[in-house]
Amino acid sequence: MSDPVSSASSSLVSSAYQQALEVISSVEPRIADATRQELADQRASLKLIASENYASPAVLMTMGTWFSDKYAEGTIGHRFYAGCQNVDTVESIAAEHARELFGAEYAYVQPHSGIDANLTAYWAILAHRVEGPWLENAGVKNMNDLSEADWEKLRADLGNQRLLGMSLDAGGHLTHGFRPNISGKMFHQNQYGTDPETGLLDYDALRAKAKEFKPLILVAGYSAYPRRVNFAKMREIADEVGATLMVDMAHFAGLVAGKVFTGDEDPVPHAHVVTSTSHKSLRGPRGGFILATEDYSASVDRGCPMVLGGPLSHVMAAKAVAFAEARQDSFRGYAQQIADNAKSLADGFLSRGANLVTGGTDNHIVLLDVTSFGLTGRQAESALLDAGVVTNRNSVPADPNGAWYTSGIRLGTPALTTRGFGHDEFDRVAELIVHVLQNTQPGTTKAGEPSKASYVLADGVADKVKDASAELLDKNPLYPGLNL
Repeated sequence: MSDPVSSASSSLVSSAYQQALEVISSVEPRIADATRQELADQRASLKLIASENYASPAVLMTMGTWFSDKYAEGTIGHRFYAGCQNVDTVESIAAEHARELFGAEYAYVQPHSGIDANLTAYWAILAHRVEGPWLENAGVKNMNDLSEADWEKLRADLGNQRLLGMSLDAGGHLTHGFRPNISGKMFHQNQYGTDPETGLLDYDALRAKAKEFKPLILVAGYSAYPRRVNFAKMREIADEVGATLMVDMAHFAGLVAGKVFTGDEDPVPHAHVVTSTSHKSLRGPRGGFILATEDYSASVDRGCPMVLGGPLSHVMAAKAVAFAEARQDSFRGYAQQIADNAKSLADGFLSRGANLVTGGTDNHIVLLDVTSFGLTGRQAESALLDAGVVTNRNSVPADPNGAWYTSGIRLGTPALTTRGFGHDEFDRVAELIVHVLQNTQPGTTKAGEPSKASYVLADGVADKVKDASAELLDKNPLYPGLNL
């Protein structure tokens, strides 16, 4: 099977989008214009946001249907609204594809986003590990039968459980116990980091912290860690302290689906609960989902009304299409190319003297420390955007500039890999990025003090890089044949 993003972009798809935009324009032409401009901007940019990709026309079109009109709170076959038989079909197909794709015992495809998936998983684990024993000890079968005194004690216990997650500056996600996030307020939380010298996970140090802290939930997974994780070791640590192992694979789900990560690096056989998004490296619609062992299924299945409102039926349908695409043999080649391209990008930086966190990558992420260029992450991000290179600033371990200005930029290869970029193109991308950063100087504040935000990009550099990028992009068009 050929790539669904390019192969599906036929004259039929082009005609469908043209007519759709005409319908939109008849009501609000500014939205139609913004939609056309977004495609033009994406076509003209080197998109290196690690959490973004390009979904196929089939996935995109599936979201624009009358499934958007349905309310379907509840679960398959047990809805709080009548007339949901077709939603049941859609959700069943999406869950079936997810189970088969990842080899999971159970799949829940209702979460609207990765954060929703994590919140649902947290509360499901609390319900499974804390709420259940509470009911048994109280001698009741239903939470509604608890006395008010029991409810007060249960609420206190639910909010006093311990969670151990990867720190934000080490590469974790804000939903892994970051204090400003609800996850950091729900739990008595603690964080593990990486080795200060290598930037790599130190499993012995993690084990020692887990034994000291004794969390109910051990969270693994990352949003900005450029290496693979041994989930078999993570499960060993969780078992040693009696914790539930939850893995957030939102970023690398495509590498799991495409069998780039197998054995100890595949979280599904080792974790009790796995959360994910359906976009990013998986190349589906914006949304979330949860995989779990069968004994957690009943608790996860209560996501609505426990955490979620009505599921987005049109997005669940698009998830089903994306999961079906990912089950094709061609997706494995795509996933492997993502990892190969990340290595090419990293090698391109290293050969030009740039500094990378952990010294390289073996997943889809490259984390570039820009302090050697005399810049903050915000300055680097902004200068690159001026040159048509879309990245995002990101913290590095023990970041002196904090989480807002940062000292790094995070780059990912899924999107440009979808466009057909390979080794040579990514080496050229590294060259262009280094050229921009070498020709960017920090600015000053109005008071004449050094600024962490303002910058000065040398004259002519932005246009030169845009011209060079256009040569790469023109050879690898986005949605070829789609004319608006």
